[in-house]
Amino acid sequence: MPIKVNLDRILVYRKISMTELAQKIGITLANLSILKTGKARAIRFSTLSKICKILECQPADILEWFDGEEVDDND
Repeated sequence: MPIKVNLDRILVYRKISMTELAQKIGITLANLSILKTGKARAIRFSTLSKICKILECQPADILEWFDGEEVDDND
């Protein structure tokens, strides 16, 4: 999928842990981890909105589109 998830970068920049974010937005750590690793097939707008509110960012800060089939996660 040509969508890359940059949640890990935003978490480091905002100095917030995955556990803390999961608790604040009301989802399990496992589901947040699936999103962070780019393995999620979908995300609800309500969840994305909560993430953006807590991290004080825009959706484009988290999700990045690439023109291609595969995204190299080793950046």
